[in-house]
Amino acid sequence: MSIEELVSLFDAHQIMMIVATLFVVNMAITGFEIMLDLVTKKERRWKDTLANCVIFIAHQVLRRTTFASLGFVALLPFYYLTPLSIPMTAWTWLLALLAADFTYYWMHRLEHEHRILWASHSVHHSSEDYNLTVGFRLSVVEGLFEWAFLIPMIVVGFNPFQALVALILVAQYQHWVHTERVDRLGWLDEVFNTPSVHRVHHGSNAQYLDKNYGGILMIWDKLFGTFEREGEEVTYGLTRNIHTNNPIKITFVEFANIWRDVRKCRTLSDRLRIIFGGLSWRPAYLRTLSDTTTADTLSKHSK
Repeated sequence: MSIEELVSLFDAHQIMMIVATLFVVNMAITGFEIMLDLVTKKERRWKDTLANCVIFIAHQVLRRTTFASLGFVALLPFYYLTPLSIPMTAWTWLLALLAADFTYYWMHRLEHEHRILWASHSVHHSSEDYNLTVGFRLSVVEGLFEWAFLIPMIVVGFNPFQALVALILVAQYQHWVHTERVDRLGWLDEVFNTPSVHRVHHGSNAQYLDKNYGGILMIWDKLFGTFEREGEEVTYGLTRNIHTNNPIKITFVEFANIWRDVRKCRTLSDRLRIIFGGLSWRPAYLRTLSDTTTADTLSKHSK
């Protein structure tokens, strides 16, 4: 398939109607939840909600301009080099969705385990509230690198359009799970990512750390030992919260913390490990009794 044909699919393929419909539905239920919280006077940090919306607008603008074709273009060489090809049918769309969900699990898990990746993903976890606008709180930086996790899908034969759209669908599915308005759902919580399951993922409680990475299905968490059921009340946010509603600070505060730690390092290997290593690692000479974690905003995953 030529580049022109692949590009045309983003406008012409019928699955894009599903993508558009899900976007509208997510916007509608978010607006409904906001109105419901106003009517019922549910406690909410409204400045936090506003920050989430500003971040969302910036994210949408960049996705449609600067980052719009980055992932697509970057995946093209792998598409043309691989000898494998999977045709687009109803069945292969289901297969692509399953592959994208598996891809998402490992992408998400690695974003929690490596500091340079966490620097962007921590944006999503830094809210101390839990409502549908938190689903909007996504770093604009993630679009620079998340496409790379789709390379295995391209190598096994999926085209860039199908791989990208499948990952978008996995992401869109997750919007509705960012709410306290839906209680536990019984057996559904064992199979799918639900509000109860995802509340655990956003918890800074000790037993909730590093749990429930799945996008749509929870089978990956159960297979790889990261599944946890909702028990005690969830405390949202980071283990050390950032205490700001400034969208710019929210987006870049952990990058600034990494740079601060890099400047203190004495060797190149230590600098590289600070950037690419685990979240809580620091060289021994930087550790003090009053500073035992990597950064003021370090993730929920302090070891």
